[in-house]
Parts: sequence; structure tokens; C-alpha cells
Amino acid sequence: MEKLNAGQKALQINLDAKRYGTFAEIGAGQEVARWFFHVGKASGTVAKTISAYDMAVSDAIYGTAERYVSRKRLQAMLDLEYDLLLKRLDPARGERSAFFAYADTVATKPISRPGEEGGQGWLGIKFQAAPRSEPSTIIIHVRLLDWDTPRQQEVVGLIGVNLIHGAFYQHTEPAQLIGSLLDGLTSQRVEVDMIKFSGPAFTGVDNRLMALQLVEQWLTEAAMFTADGETVIPGELLYKKPVLLERGSFRPLTNPMLDMLERAQEKFVAEPALQGETPVVMFEMTLRQLQVGDAIDHRDFLDRVDTLGALGKPVLISNFLRYHRLVGYLARQTQKPIGLPIGLVRLRDVFDEKFYTDLPGGLMESLGQLFKNGAKLYVYPSLDKKTGKLFTVGNLDIPPHLSHLYAHLVENKFIVELDRYDADALKIYSGEVLAKIHAGDESLAKLIPPPIFEVIKAKKLFGWEQAKSVTAAA
Repeated sequence: MEKLNAGQKALQINLDAKRYGTFAEIGAGQEVARWFFHVGKASGTVAKTISAYDMAVSDAIYGTAERYVSRKRLQAMLDLEYDLLLKRLDPARGERSAFFAYADTVATKPISRPGEEGGQGWLGIKFQAAPRSEPSTIIIHVRLLDWDTPRQQEVVGLIGVNLIHGAFYQHTEPAQLIGSLLDGLTSQRVEVDMIKFSGPAFTGVDNRLMALQLVEQWLTEAAMFTADGETVIPGELLYKKPVLLERGSFRPLTNPMLDMLERAQEKFVAEPALQGETPVVMFEMTLRQLQVGDAIDHRDFLDRVDTLGALGKPVLISNFLRYHRLVGYLARQTQKPIGLPIGLVRLRDVFDEKFYTDLPGGLMESLGQLFKNGAKLYVYPSLDKKTGKLFTVGNLDIPPHLSHLYAHLVENKFIVELDRYDADALKIYSGEVLAKIHAGDESLAKLIPPPIFEVIKAKKLFGWEQAKSVTAAA
């Protein structure tokens, strides 16, 4: 099926006699409403447009705000405009009209040099799926990546039309709706790094899966949600805060992984640069770690995040295969210290030159980007299962031509050894853990953190007692 362009989408909505609503836009002109006027027949759709640019005027209408480009301000705009619409028009046309309020609050910003942040904004729609039905809401956050303001404004107009059209005609298929947000656009022009669906039109929609869709469909390189499943933009949690992040596959998180995180946290909070601040501690998974063959098992993904949620930590999903790109992303959100707990096997990969052949500066370029923002690697030892040999920062086998570079990073504490560790935890391996899960073996409780054991058992995650079921069926 051929995709509609923005003009065709706006005209389809204008010709749909059921749709009627308000457009409230702050910060980037009236780029979304302009499309509906431009294509004609706007009187069939547009009840009102408003742009409250003056801060005093905006506050008088929507209430005072600490930040005008924020989720809170967007929600205030949606709620007020929707309520006014119903109050004024529902008695006269409520039986035949599905009302909506679209709103955006955007800050455009020209980019003068590479690496500089451009504009960003919040867009949303509160709408009735059918006349006199309870409203549902979609909220997104965008980063505007074009160099100049007019092109950023153009993006706001296009993605706003796509959002409204998707809400009306694709709300039963939210993954398809997400994919349509970039119709007429590319990921080089805009990034959608947060989306939230709520209301009766989205009953049963798990916003954690929708965050995964943003990354899976390349609308963003990373998406985040809290331990209770609330989707957020990174700045809402990480702005001006130190960050300690552990990367893994978490199928599930085991005692050595938790011990590595806790020992790293001990070292991290003692760093003078933290000045006593409490860091944000979080987990990260990459899409590659979620793949089974070429596909991503969404049920398995939810099993992982359910177990991580039991530890009360936020989760980041990303396309960052290399640590230096992960650190670069975190450094966009905060200027405070960044700590990465990492096992010896992963540290060996960091120094493997074959992973950086596509970079002009190779390994040196990667390490320069990894450590330039003051990030540190907190390294947990590894026990060789066959030989019983303990590998540490001190005896890691590094190629001779890299030994001086490695020694420099260790001596200057870019690489920090975790000298306190649980020796018994080093003997735990993920294959053994999964076997016990499938068998429903209660001794699993000795291998993984208690909150994770309880949630696996209660929700039967990762195929708990799967082997018993297979045996019984046979």
C-alpha cells in the first residue's frame, strides 16, 4: 500500500466529517495547523487554532510552568483545550463528532557546528476514537536535527500531521502508528526518543514494548523507561546527575552481575568528582542482546524488564554496540561523572582492534571518545571455569603493542579494578541459571537476587518449569 504524504493525510482528515478539534502550538509557528488550511476543506476539521507565545499569556491560559517546553506544559495544553472543546461543542455536535485536541510546545535552535544540540519539543494528541467515547492520548518527544530553524519548523509540521493521522486511523496498530511518524522524514532530520499511549483506545498496550519499537524501527538510538514501566526521556532522569550504568543481556540478572554493580557503586560514590551526590543507577540492553536469530522475542524482552523492575532501577534500550557510543549518548544528558561496571571478558573486547576497523582512528579513536568525558570502567574479575584461574585487571592478556596504553589507562584510573568481590558468585554461569529456571529448580534462589527469583517464580518468566511441562506432556 502506497504511503500518503502530509498533504494527502491532512486532506483525508479534513474530509472525514467525524473529526473535529483544536490545534494549540507554541514555539515553532503553527506548522501543523498550516497543513490543514493549506490543503483546503479545513472548516470540516478545525474548531480553533491558538499560539500563546507570550509567557504571561501562556501562563494565564495553561497555568504557570517552570519549563515551557516540557511534558507537564504539553499535558496542561491538551487537557485544557480538550475540556474547552467538549464544554463548548459537545451539546451541539457531540453525537456526530469525535473531538480531539492537538498540542505541541517546541524550542527550535539552529546548529552552528557538528555535535551541537538542535531543537527539541513535546507533541501530543488527546482524542475520541468515536463520538462521545472516553478520550485517549499519545505523547511523543522529538529532537530536531536539521541545521537551521526553518527546516526544524518543517519537521514539526510533518511529524504533527503524521501523529494526528496515526491517532485517527492506526490506533488499533500502535507499532504501525510508530512507524508512520517518520513518513516524509528521515532519522537524520528528527529523532523520536519517547512515546506514551494511554486511554481506552490503547487498553493492553505496554509502553515498554512501544519504547522498544522506537529503537527497533530506528526512530531513535535509545529509549528509556522507569522501573514501573513509565516511559521517559533521558533528561528527565539524568540531567545534571552522575550515572552508573550496567550493560548486559539479563536473562536474568545473576548474583555476580548484581555484585559487580554493587562493588562498582561503592567505588563510584567515593570518587571526589561526585562531591557526595547520589548517582542514577540503571541497566542497559542493546537490540543485539535481545535478538534470537534475526528477530526480537518481545515476550522474552518483557521477561527481562520485569525482573529488572523488581530491583527498582530504570532501563535503557539502545542500538549502541560499542561503549564509546553509549558514553557519548550519556554525556549529552549530563556533564557529571559516568561509571560503567564491566566484566573482564567485556574489557578484553574493548581492546580488540577488529571491532573498530570502520573508524578512521580505529581503537585509539574509540578509547578517546570513551574516556574524554571522564567516564570510568569498573572492572569485575573473571574465573576460568576449566582451569580455575582468576583473571583481573592486573593479569589481563593485552597485545604487546597495546600494553603501554593499557597501563596508562589503569594508572590514571580510567580503568578501575574491583578488588572486593564475591568469590562464590564468580562460579555462577548463565547456562546453569537458565537450566534451573526451565526445571523449576528452587535452588535457583542461591544464584540470583531474591526479588528476581520471586518474580520469575510468580510470573513463570523465562520458561519457569518448562522442562516439567514437556515431561508431563510426553
